Amino acid sequence: MNNSLPQPPPHSAENPSNHFPPLFIVLNAGSGAKDAATVANELATIFHEAEQPYELFLCQRGSDLPEMTNKALEQASHRHGVVAAAGGDGTIRFVAQKVLAAGLPFGIVPLGTFNYFARDNGIPQDVALAAKALIDGMRIGSERQIQVGLLNDEVFLVNASLGLYPQLLADREEFKQQHGRNRAVAKVAAFLTLLKRDIKMLLRIEHSGGQQESGEEVLPASTIFVGNNAIQLEAIGLQPESEQVQNGQLAIIALPPMTATERVAVAFHGMLGVLSKSQNVTHFACRQLVVEPLLRRHKRSVKVAMDGEVSRMQPPLTFRVGPKPLRLVAHISSGNEV
Repeated sequence: MNNSLPQPPPHSAENPSNHFPPLFIVLNAGSGAKDAATVANELATIFHEAEQPYELFLCQRGSDLPEMTNKALEQASHRHGVVAAAGGDGTIRFVAQKVLAAGLPFGIVPLGTFNYFARDNGIPQDVALAAKALIDGMRIGSERQIQVGLLNDEVFLVNASLGLYPQLLADREEFKQQHGRNRAVAKVAAFLTLLKRDIKMLLRIEHSGGQQESGEEVLPASTIFVGNNAIQLEAIGLQPESEQVQNGQLAIIALPPMTATERVAVAFHGMLGVLSKSQNVTHFACRQLVVEPLLRRHKRSVKVAMDGEVSRMQPPLTFRVGPKPLRLVAHISSGNEV
């Protein structure tokens, strides 16, 4: 991959020749199918033509993300600018958490496979259109207050989960590294995981702040999935939960231990947009869910996923609506394609 980057244009962040607020972009080279140099050059052209001051912070590896994000935050804080993430949902989640803590405005240029966060907020999937929407939003001061979810104080924007779904994501990432990053490859990898993986957990769950009465119960489960993205929930057939997420709640989906045939059947129900008709699915909405594994092997740490990124976390796990919204900058016109 050619990682040579363009020279800063005349209206870079270092040149105070105009009055437009500067933009500080964290670009993840590992996101999406386009290489980083192509994206960087495309952005440079757009910002130069728009006379938009900007600075690019390139992450050649995933391990560069914390350092580059901190640098972008420092510059934006000193110069009253906007921090943007150029990458997939995982990159956007990481940068958003730092930006939220700093109280700064946030922008995105989606580069991932599914881009649920961008799609849910009407941001174009095309790099050029997304960059132009970001510039327009900055110049007219257009900000949206976006609900965030928290898992033990870690931000998630799209979804968070434990059980089979994080394992599916881990298997999918390995499969994509071998066969390419696109939606078809992702779906094949997911199908293979459903056939060969079997996860059984015993969980104590406690939920509150929803239309249902607060409650506590012990249940066997293979997956707990917590959604914060209306488009994703609507696509799989959970319209009531999609609407409740837009009204300040989180969607909860619980799956019991199942046979391979049952797992595939549930997956097909989701793909067809009729997940609510599956007898194996429990679903509801609430503002907070506490999950505590009861089996000894899960008490020390459990595998979790947040916006497509897999890690381990010490239970109990508390999923809740964040107290402070994210300040998303974007100006969407009717001519933009999402």
